[in-house]
Amino acid sequence: MFRWLFGGQQHAVDRQKARKLLQSGAVLIDVRTPGEFAAGHAAGSRNIPLEQLERHLSELAARGKPIVAVCASGARSGTAVAMLRRQGIEAYNAGSWTNLR
Repeated sequence: MFRWLFGGQQHAVDRQKARKLLQSGAVLIDVRTPGEFAAGHAAGSRNIPLEQLERHLSELAARGKPIVAVCASGARSGTAVAMLRRQGIEAYNAGSWTNLR
């Protein structure tokens, strides 16, 4: 139940699937804090902290592309994916940003 409530590995994809999605035009978002993002992030990722994601939903939906979300462990990105999917946005949890280095 906690995994469902807080995202966890909901809609998780492995490194290979995430890379294929990104090569096909998916948007990579990192939902960690700006400080965490500044300390290191996957190339090509855009920082949208989880606390700010709701105000970016219409912009992300308008892109019409799948979203691949990452964070430090996969928990926050799981929560982000659940939010995105509730809005009808195709989204996947790639777990830790280090999986995409």
